[in-house]
Amino acid sequence: MKKSLLATLIAAGMLAAAPHAMADTIEIQVNNTMSEGGSESDAVERFAEYLEEHAPGRFDVRPFLAGSLGGENSVLELLNLGQTQISITGGNWRQQYAEEYDAITVPFVFATWEEVDAFMESPSGQRLIEQAEERGGLKYFGTQHRGPRHMTANQAIHSPDDLDGFRLRLPSLPVWLEVWEEIGAQVVNVPAPEIYLSMQTGQVDGHENSLSSPYTRQLWEVQDHIILTSHVQFPWNWVASSQWWDGLDAEDQEVITEAIHVAREYGTERERELDEYYLEQLEERGMTIIEPDIDAFRDAAMPAIERLLEEMADGVMDDALGDDA
Repeated sequence: MKKSLLATLIAAGMLAAAPHAMADTIEIQVNNTMSEGGSESDAVERFAEYLEEHAPGRFDVRPFLAGSLGGENSVLELLNLGQTQISITGGNWRQQYAEEYDAITVPFVFATWEEVDAFMESPSGQRLIEQAEERGGLKYFGTQHRGPRHMTANQAIHSPDDLDGFRLRLPSLPVWLEVWEEIGAQVVNVPAPEIYLSMQTGQVDGHENSLSSPYTRQLWEVQDHIILTSHVQFPWNWVASSQWWDGLDAEDQEVITEAIHVAREYGTERERELDEYYLEQLEERGMTIIEPDIDAFRDAAMPAIERLLEEMADGVMDDALGDDA
């Protein structure tokens, strides 16, 4: 599917009153908060392609990107009510429906995507999925990997000792604030649109995000270093409305499940390629890439990590930390 076709699909999706092309066509709205052009829209394209290849004319895929139907929480509500069909959603579904099992949101718990996927297969991860289905009316299909979150800084950061007096911009997520304060950073809350200005004026010394943030915000103009902390592996998750899903016949469910699996893998690979591109471009634009002592960061964060995991359901700490628990 070419970009022009995706644009056509988006335009068609905005016409909610438009009739289906065929009387028996199944409409599938696919929601995501990101704009067209990233791994997310690529995955939606691949999803639509696969369905058309294997069930021509059966499905009408309508992308709703850039939060067209609202933010993640609004879309979760629509899914619960059966008023939209599928979402590639972030972490809100875990926090909203199964917070007591959400070890994934805690920084420095998981160092690799293999560890995240293993947690989702663990008893705690399976209970998280079950609880989200029970409370949120969601059918869960699996993760689509995103670029890990790193730091940018106006100075070299190799270990937690280098964070003394360092003002780190963070979103107002209490779990993240607690961990970074434990490590030693001075946490500053700045709205996302003001990140560049806050660095330019010296209000903050750095921030954390995936590599798309310093690249798209041109932060090489106000920051000198990329610190590859990989402190949060924060996946996208493909979920569907259980109310809608349960109304489909088995054959349609099977091909949709296959299409989601193919799309998740494709989106994951595209994200990996984009992440490599961003890192290369940031280095070419003068930013110094630092591979810090991640074990030292994790050790410094561990008191906060243990406090947070102890507050969660029984078994979460063991399933999240394994031998380190």
